[in-house]
Amino acid sequence: MKETRIICFANNKGGSGKSTTCANVGYGLAQLGKKVLLIDGDMQLNLSLSYFPEEQVLEYGRGEKNLYYAVKNQRGLEAYIVPTSYENIDMIPSSTLMSSIEYELFTKWQREFILKQVLGGVAASGIYDCILIDSPPTLGGWVMNVLCASDALIIPVEATPWGLFGLGNMFEFLEEVKPIAPGLKLMGIAITKVDTRKSYFKQTLETLKELQDVHVFDSYIRVDSSVEWSQDNNVPIMAYKKSSRSAKEYEALTKEIAACL
Repeated sequence: MKETRIICFANNKGGSGKSTTCANVGYGLAQLGKKVLLIDGDMQLNLSLSYFPEEQVLEYGRGEKNLYYAVKNQRGLEAYIVPTSYENIDMIPSSTLMSSIEYELFTKWQREFILKQVLGGVAASGIYDCILIDSPPTLGGWVMNVLCASDALIIPVEATPWGLFGLGNMFEFLEEVKPIAPGLKLMGIAITKVDTRKSYFKQTLETLKELQDVHVFDSYIRVDSSVEWSQDNNVPIMAYKKSSRSAKEYEALTKEIAACL
C-alpha cells in the first residue's frame, strides 16, 4: 500500500498566493503521475474556484458535500470527495460556512485533532499519493487542526514590502503546535508574486535565506497576468496556458516539492 503524504499550505498573511500555489502544485503533482486529493479549508473558496466554475462551487457550498459539514458532523471525508475534470485530481470543496468553524470546534473533545480524525480513513486507504490542504489566512483553532492533520507545511510568501509581515507570528504559532504535532515538518518557503525588477525581491530573498533551519525553494513564482486569466476561467495555470512563464515556474516548484516527498 502506498504511503499518503499530507501537505498543508498556510500563512497568516493574506494575499500570499497560498491558494494559487496549492492548486497548481496539486495539478503539477498529478502531471507527475501522483494521485492527488485537494482539500479547501478556507471560507473564501479560492481553491475550489481554481477547479470548478462559481455556480458549481456555490452549489457545493449550499449543500452538505463540503468540508464544513464533514468537520461539523465528524464524519469520514470519504463521503465528501468530488471528482474534478482532471485525471488523478479529486477535491473536497469548501463552504462560506467555514467562517463559523471555530465555533463548531469549540465544544468538541480533542478539538485540535478533528480534521486529523475525519481525514484518517482517506489517508490510511492509500488511494492518494498526496493530500494538499489549503488553509485560511488566520492563526487559531482551525489552522491548528490543519497543521495537526499534516505531515508537512509549505509557507507561500509574497515578495512585496508587506510580504514578510506576520511571518514571525507564523513561526511562533508553529512552536505552539509542535508539542501536539511533533511529526509536522516545515518543508519550505515558496516565494510568490515576484517582480525581479524591484529591489524588495532581493531583500525578501536575503531575509528568508538568513532564517536558520528553514528551507527556501529555489523556484519562485513571478507576477504573471496569465495566472489571473486562469483564475477567471477556473482552471490551474498549467492547464490554462502551459507555455506561460508562471506555468513553467509552478512546474519547477512542483518538481522541487516532489523531490522532498
